[in-house]
Amino acid sequence: MKKYSLILWCFALLSLNLYSQGKKLSATLEGQLIGWTNFNFGNSYANQWGGRYIPELSFEYKKIEKWKFDGEFSLNAYGVETYKEKDWSSLGDLKPYRAWLRYSTEQFELRGGLQKINFGSANMLRPLMWFDKVDPRDPLGLTDGVNALLARYYFLNNANVWAWILYGNEDPRGWDMLPSDKKIPEMGGRIQYPVLTGEMGLSYHHRSIGGDSVSLGTGSLLYIPEPFSQTKMGIDGKWDVGPGIMIEYVVKSNDIKDSILYRFENQLSLGIDYTFGLGNGLTAMMEHFIWSGSRDEIFNSAESFQFTALNITYPVGILDNIAAILYYSWGDNSWYRFVNWSRQYDKLSLYFMAYWNPENFNIIPNSDTSNLFSGKGIQIMFSFNY
Repeated sequence: MKKYSLILWCFALLSLNLYSQGKKLSATLEGQLIGWTNFNFGNSYANQWGGRYIPELSFEYKKIEKWKFDGEFSLNAYGVETYKEKDWSSLGDLKPYRAWLRYSTEQFELRGGLQKINFGSANMLRPLMWFDKVDPRDPLGLTDGVNALLARYYFLNNANVWAWILYGNEDPRGWDMLPSDKKIPEMGGRIQYPVLTGEMGLSYHHRSIGGDSVSLGTGSLLYIPEPFSQTKMGIDGKWDVGPGIMIEYVVKSNDIKDSILYRFENQLSLGIDYTFGLGNGLTAMMEHFIWSGSRDEIFNSAESFQFTALNITYPVGILDNIAAILYYSWGDNSWYRFVNWSRQYDKLSLYFMAYWNPENFNIIPNSDTSNLFSGKGIQIMFSFNY
């Protein structure tokens, strides 16, 4: 961790020096301070107090108007104190949050380092959540990054092409239940193209999964006798036809035989959103997600489950906003309920949240907030940005 702190200080000193000489390099030091308290009234009654600090140093160097070189370096320092069943427990860490450098022109960019990569048309139930763990109920949208080299080229008609290589990443992401082999590079790409009133995208990703016992997204262990590869293909689109409509579809192929794992997995999400002319404008969004798995043929489903999600937001005034998210699991007929009342100032944001969910959480399995929002409870949070 010392090396990341040293990098931050070196860039800060270098930025001040060069900025004073020719104003070709500019730098900003910003930060986000977050605090929360969570009261859980479910079967596993627990109280939690936590804090997080994310300092961010960004710089930009321009020699001519047609290209620039910039970067971002930030840390994630957090601590949590939990009281559960008459016992206290503490958890904390200091780790890199973002650390990337980028060279870009008017139509091209190349970014390398610890970064956030996300794309797709869905917002709540996202088959294309390949590289992040964003929980739609988290008003701050925080997620760990991935170590990657990402290249993007933008055409004049708004079409764009992506290509990426990942290395050194092992934690499960999104809907993945198994981690990648961090010693073997992952690679893939994406094409987005305007179609009618919207756009469509085609995505591809290939990764290797290691052998031995590996940790599932649920926290249990599964023995994999030998390493195997996984290929993902995705298609997505979004169009404005009055209401907005969207689709995301992903098929996964696991190159493994004689295993309890499925050889093929299919994920489909369909959605619609519309803003009604009620009061200050009521926005409603609905998505339906279907997952199926098969051990022999790609479309021959041996097991499946479905979720439906509804998100409603309403601006009460200039400062206040109310948002509610409702999930329904068709397999066990369970409901997931979440309400958030937020107030936004210039630098300070306040959030008052309430939730009523099953004790065993099975939506967004790798989300960092799944355990926090299980059962019944309330959470109060503030975020200060400078």
